[in-house]
Amino acid sequence: MAVRAAVLPAVGSPLEITGIDLPDPGPGQVRVRLAAAGVCHSDLSLSNGTMRVPVPAVLGHEGAGTVVSVGEGVTHVAPGDGVVLNWAPSCGSCHACSLGEVWLCADALTGAADVYARTTEGTDLHPGLNVAAFAEETVVSASCVLPAPDGVPLTDAALLGCAVLTGYGAVHHSARVRQGETVAVFGAGGVGLAALQAARIAGASKIIAVDVSPAKEELARTAGATDYLVASDTTAREIRGLTGKQGVDVAVECAGRAVTIRTAWDSTRRGGRTTVVGIGGKDQQVTFNALEIFHWGRTLSGCVYGNSNPAEDLPVLAGHVRAGRLDLTALVTERISLDGIPAAFENMLAGKGGRALVVF
Repeated sequence: MAVRAAVLPAVGSPLEITGIDLPDPGPGQVRVRLAAAGVCHSDLSLSNGTMRVPVPAVLGHEGAGTVVSVGEGVTHVAPGDGVVLNWAPSCGSCHACSLGEVWLCADALTGAADVYARTTEGTDLHPGLNVAAFAEETVVSASCVLPAPDGVPLTDAALLGCAVLTGYGAVHHSARVRQGETVAVFGAGGVGLAALQAARIAGASKIIAVDVSPAKEELARTAGATDYLVASDTTAREIRGLTGKQGVDVAVECAGRAVTIRTAWDSTRRGGRTTVVGIGGKDQQVTFNALEIFHWGRTLSGCVYGNSNPAEDLPVLAGHVRAGRLDLTALVTERISLDGIPAAFENMLAGKGGRALVVF
């Protein structure tokens, strides 16, 4: 059955909105009609080669929708059920999974190399980060769908699949922000806005948002920022000035740039913690000298998918949404149709993009 999708024909090429032939689900598979999909910077990283993906591919890894049909052996969801897509399902048996670190599962992305559909001309297509959410419908492994939480519209629940899990997890699982601590979040995109809300939920006493755009201040303050700084060469000094010359307890870096990572590190107090969420390229080299590592006693850590377990964290996040503590609509600056995805990517490349949500 043919559906419309945004196809990446080759790395570095513009996305093309076209028809694709999507098969019926086989054993252990689920067919989903998308309600919404987030346009995430990680998809841009896939399209420009920062992260590698087999091509041609249908991107989109953050989405939610309704089950159309299921293949043999699928029992945890049924046609008509609302589901959230999980782009990094854990296998449960690799070394990382045996340690409980499911976000580092060695086999999480093996499905991205599969052929899951074809163009109407017969060219094989790969499912981006497993789920190919930039399409009217998709067919995924049953492990890639989680029951949608009650009381959260599917168009909002789509954002839980990546941006919110990542931003919330960076604060609660990786940095482990405690009541009364001070936090700086670098980058006020979708993940950064989720991290700001998570810091507020954690009870941070001061939450400083940093971004290159002055226009994002209102969004950041709505999400929970108590202070807003436009990024500059003096950002670390300004943050120390806002924290009694000490620096923040925790910095969360959501941009994936060497200069931002270094500034986040410099913005923390002695013994402070920096969590790097942003995905940078191999050319982004961060340097430290041996003496400062000893003297400052700071911690620098990477963070994959918010160090989250989606199956466990999704109900927790839904509880925050229903209680009014987490506002998913605050993460979206633009709602677009499937046809608007190429323009949204161009805006991100030009540094003008906010947080777009595709509504089908």
